[in-house]
Amino acid sequence: MPNNQDLCAQPKLMHPDQAIEQLLAQVDATQDTELVTLSNAIDRVLAEDLASSIDLPPFDNSAMDGFAFRYVDLDLSQDKTTLTLIGSSFAGHPFKGKEQPNSCIRIMTGAPVPAGYDTVQMQEETQVDGDSITIVHPKKLGANVRGRGEELLAGTKVLHRGITIRAAEMGVLATIGISQVRVTRKLKVAFFSTGDELRPIGSELSPGQIYDSNRYSIQGLLSKSHVEWIDLGVINDDKEAIRGAFKEAATIADMVLTSGGVSVGDADYTKQILSEEGQITFWKLAIKPGKPFAFGKIGNAIFCGLPGNPVSSMVTYYKLVLPILNKMQGITPKAPLLCQATLQTDIRKHPGRVEYQRGILSRNASGELEVSITGGQGSGMLTSMSLANCFVILEQFQGDLAKGNTVTVEPFNSVLC
Repeated sequence: MPNNQDLCAQPKLMHPDQAIEQLLAQVDATQDTELVTLSNAIDRVLAEDLASSIDLPPFDNSAMDGFAFRYVDLDLSQDKTTLTLIGSSFAGHPFKGKEQPNSCIRIMTGAPVPAGYDTVQMQEETQVDGDSITIVHPKKLGANVRGRGEELLAGTKVLHRGITIRAAEMGVLATIGISQVRVTRKLKVAFFSTGDELRPIGSELSPGQIYDSNRYSIQGLLSKSHVEWIDLGVINDDKEAIRGAFKEAATIADMVLTSGGVSVGDADYTKQILSEEGQITFWKLAIKPGKPFAFGKIGNAIFCGLPGNPVSSMVTYYKLVLPILNKMQGITPKAPLLCQATLQTDIRKHPGRVEYQRGILSRNASGELEVSITGGQGSGMLTSMSLANCFVILEQFQGDLAKGNTVTVEPFNSVLC
């Protein structure tokens, strides 16, 4: 008599971790690059290592509004020393005089510290009486001075290829004087939905028809993935119409992405057409939602076929397609951030597949992480994605879980946030 666990394991289903490893082995990063202005570099993928041509900061400067002075002039037998004010140094307008004993310079944050002066005291720790400035002694020589090259020296690598340029990287590039940057060419992804039951939003539904929601979810996912998307609309369950859509998509895109048509129904022509026009592999994955997934090539384009159920489509995109797109764009891979949280609701689960249940992660009054499930977890319940901010990951052989158990949680990254 077979073991119950063996029955639940569903050995023909591939674990999603194994699947993504095999999928990534079949795609290459694009070698196409382009030069863009810094203003147009946000969310692009850096295509080369970049080193600074200058020290950062490029000169000694003040970290505070206050007074610059020579530490040697302090009377360390006292708590305070009175110095004579002889000038000022503002950002863009440095002090042009020469150092003098027992003197100080009025200085603003970011302004150059004049030659010969080595320490700054914040203005709140001083007393001003005309040109006589009494300074409460700072704790050490060099206090409140940001030294030249303190952040990095000229020739130091600042940014590495494969990173996505965000606001911070934009600032770094500007700081080292780079006005143009070489980035990976933006990928093009053509997508369409298949199914006679799908109707455009705004139209009236007849019995058995539904609105085409998947294309809009996919459009949002692709937009947050920073690729150029091409929407080919809804293609009816007509073999030649689907063939034509595939051929068109393959000539204009790096990836062809479909929603629906990857099951085993009589009207699902994807497998037949792609077997005739390209290469196709159908994967049955130990993942819920989203067991059916198709992968292959048509022309020079990668093909990914998502399930038709809305949540399945989003989950398989997030867990399988997004890593493929990242590799194709040359993005340095990063392991997802995982954390542990206390379950606030009971969970029902049948062993056999890795489940990505949609959850709401929060902190309680004690600062501890808690997670609750967003109600119904059916693969057609798209509101479960809208309410969620994380996945609760339940491993393949896990069964039901009661409230109070500790579970693994994956907070959504920027693509789903």
